[in-house]
Amino acid sequence: MTVYVIDDHPLMRDALTMLVHRVRPGLKIIPIHKLNVVESTVEKNGTPELFCLDLQLPDTLGMSGVQVLKAKYPDVPLAVVTSASASEFEARCLEAGANAFIEKSNSPTEIIAALRTLLVSEEDAAAEDAAGTAGPTKLSKRQKQLILMLDQGLSNREIAEKLDISEHTVKVHFWRLFRRLGVNSRTQALHFARTNGWLGI
Repeated sequence: MTVYVIDDHPLMRDALTMLVHRVRPGLKIIPIHKLNVVESTVEKNGTPELFCLDLQLPDTLGMSGVQVLKAKYPDVPLAVVTSASASEFEARCLEAGANAFIEKSNSPTEIIAALRTLLVSEEDAAAEDAAGTAGPTKLSKRQKQLILMLDQGLSNREIAEKLDISEHTVKVHFWRLFRRLGVNSRTQALHFARTNGWLGI
């Protein structure tokens, strides 16, 4: 499958392409310079595994890029990678459907860590399924930690501090956990965990 890097700045596209290659070297990465060619580019180059989207494109305004991509590709992870400040735009992007908000001012290590959480290989998913029974009953070690921390009532910031990861990464881990369990919220995830006897053991 393919990662699409959508940014109108050639240098930034090249830098992001390099960082995604460091996450998983075998990935096919397609650079795109504006939003209105995404659909035709995907048709030519294959199923997207991840979108990396800059907010400030020539043919987008505000959250429009996030909204358009999530409407067309609701199941594809979307990382907003932007020079816009998190304090101003992160909450709005996540509410619009983005799965991660990454500031371009972050270090390469931080950007790679955030992208890695969104790129789960088919082999990893198959290994998880083979290790347990069918359905969303086999959790990774990190997902089990999240369930326990949810039960303790910890905030994203507190979880990030305990696990020594960024809040961005915590949010992505929760997205993957909710998707795995087929739920949409912390409350539903806790209910699922209690119903299946995962807590209090």
